[in-house]
Order: sequence, then C-alpha cells, then structure tokens
Amino acid sequence: MLLAENAISVSQLNAYVRETLWKDEFLRQVLVRGEIANLRNYQGHLYFTLKDEKASVRAVMWRSDTSRLTFVPKDGDQVLVAGSVSVFERDGIYQVYATYMEPSGLGALYAALEKLKAKLEAEGLFAPERKRPLPAFPRKIGLVTSIRGAAIKDIVTCGRRRYPGVSFVVVDTKVQGEGAPQDIAAGLRILDAMPDVDVIIVGRGGGSQEDLFVFNDEIVARAIYACKTPVVSAVGHERDITIADLVADARAATPTQAAELVVPDAYQLKAGIRKLTESLRNQMLTLIGGSRQTLSLLRSRPALTRPDWFLVSSRETLVRLQDDLQDSVTTLLERHRHLLSNAASKLDALSPLRILGRGYSLARLEPGKEVVTDYRQAPKGARITVTLKEGQLACLVEESGPREEDSGDEQ
Repeated sequence: MLLAENAISVSQLNAYVRETLWKDEFLRQVLVRGEIANLRNYQGHLYFTLKDEKASVRAVMWRSDTSRLTFVPKDGDQVLVAGSVSVFERDGIYQVYATYMEPSGLGALYAALEKLKAKLEAEGLFAPERKRPLPAFPRKIGLVTSIRGAAIKDIVTCGRRRYPGVSFVVVDTKVQGEGAPQDIAAGLRILDAMPDVDVIIVGRGGGSQEDLFVFNDEIVARAIYACKTPVVSAVGHERDITIADLVADARAATPTQAAELVVPDAYQLKAGIRKLTESLRNQMLTLIGGSRQTLSLLRSRPALTRPDWFLVSSRETLVRLQDDLQDSVTTLLERHRHLLSNAASKLDALSPLRILGRGYSLARLEPGKEVVTDYRQAPKGARITVTLKEGQLACLVEESGPREEDSGDEQ
C-alpha cells in the first residue's frame, strides 16, 4: 500500500528535476547543433524549436542575449546554440536556455526542399500557362483533408453561407505524419475521377512548420499536377508558400479563403443581377424615349399630316417635269433635224450621180475596175466600162490620144 506521507507535489517534482539538471555541469554549459523551427519573437524574446532528423527540443533566448546576435535567425536556419538545459517548472518541460547563437549553414530540410523546388520547376510543374481557371459556379466541391481538423468546418460553413446550393464531397486523409503524402495523393486521385466534382480543395487548418511539411512532398506535388480537375491549395499558412501552393491552380492562405475563392457569393450575385436589371431597364427607357421622339417628329411632317397636299405638290412637280422634258426633246429633235438637212445637202452636192447628171461619165479599165483619168491608161484595144447617169457602156478602145486642146498645147 502506498504511503501518502511519502508523496511529493508536482511542483516539488519539477523543482527537484530543475535543481538536478542545474547541478549537472555538462548541462549547465551545453553546445547544441540543430535546425530552427517555429520561431516566434515576443517583445524581443525568441521562442523556437531546435530539431534534427530524429528529435526536437524547445529553446528560448531572452532579449538581453538576442541583442548580441550578429544575424537575424529564421525558420530553417542550421545553428549552433550555447546555453544551459533546465526545466520550465510550471509546465514541467525541459528546454534549452540559449545565451549565444551563430549560423551553421542552411538547414538540411530546407536544402532538400529548395533542391526539390528547382527540380519540379525545371519539369514545368509550376508553369503559369498550365494553370486552369476555377469554375465560376461550381455545383460540387471535393475536399481532401482530415474530417477531424478545423479546415473542413471552415470551408463547408463559409461555402454554404455564400452559396447555399453548393455541395461537398470529402475524402478523409492524414494531413501530417507518416503516410500522409500517400494518403493525400490517393484522395486527390479519387476526387479527380468523379465526373461531377468541379473543383478540389486540398489542405489543412494551419499548424507548425514541420506539420505543414507534408505539403512539400514530391508525391503530393505530382498528384496535384496529374489532376484534370482544377485544384486549390489551402494549407493554412500566411507566411510560407509550400510546393503544393506552387503546383496548384490557385492558392489560398487559409481554408476559409479557399471557400471564398471557389464558392460565389449569392448575395453579390443577386446584387449584380439587380444592378444589371436596373441598367437594362434604364437603357430600354432611354431607347423607348428616343423612339417616341423620333415618331413624334415623323408624325409632324407634311407627308403624314397632309398626305393630299403632298400628292398635289408631287403631281404639280411631275407635270412641270413632263413639260420640261417634252420641250427639251422637241428642241433637241429640231436641232438634229437641221444638222441632218445640212449634211444631206453637202452630201448631195458631192455625189458622183449629181456630177454624172450634168453630162459627165466615169470610165473604168477592165478587168480591175481602175478609174481611167489619162488616155495612156487605155491604149488601143483596151476594154473599158463607162458609167453614165443612166446605165453603163462596155467599150473597146480603137484609138487613144490627148484632147485636141491638149495637142495644141503640146505643139
């Protein structure tokens, strides 16, 4: 049977452990190598975790010591820390109280991460041109997350508040720890195979940096890249961008922001429809008003107010045009008749028949019908055709020579 009088309190236990650690000279001045994670600055005091591939330990560095730092520490830095190991009595947690810290090179995890980023970028997994637009009005949204986390509640609550008709299908997966990358990749493949899923959200509701490291895994990155359905990464970390964020079609800093990014706001849609309706109504009223004004102007025109006057006026114009046309045609015909008469008189004066009528004749040498103008063209025996005013004569030249007056001139 346990004796109560031999029991000590929790406070006494923690104080005893603290005193025991303090008496250990090795722990009073220890040098630890590790990678910084979960760094938090509170009023100049640094609270962080030192870790390696197998373990981690909490650490704190007071403001009086941080003022002597020669660099600005950040998550992922590989550092050497000098200090003591003790227990924080209130929580019973031992931690390193750092008094000195210096960089020891880039953390192994972050070095591997940067190497993986460079590899995937070279393969085109981050290329902006391959990213697909998100659907404007998704009916069903797929979620790859833990059903025990806060992310699913935030997404579903926000999504249904914004658009009550939207539905969700959830694949429950691990989001940290061993096997989580394979679990997430399998969930993505399941949802991508569903034809009615319009968009997929993959993520979790925040956590420490090492908790989020699963979303830097190559398996997750390639699963997102292989999806035919648009994917939104919602890892829940404002400061750090994971590889999943870089591969996904869109990134949201938190699960709630992912819901706002994917699900349309019904209130805003209704407001937009009202605005468009009002704009359309105003445009129609303007169009109708303009049409009425045009109709009023048309109605006031004489052609509509006094169609008989318009017909009378048109008839008078037509009669005047007909008279003008007739006068122009008569004048034109008279002028051409006069021109034709003059041309006929000139032509008649030049007509060979008129010349023949005065006693002249036309002699042509047979058989070529060459006109004879000289006696030398028709020697004795030549046959000629003589054209008179009335008829022709076929003649045989018995004698040819110059005219008598021409002979006298020659003598």
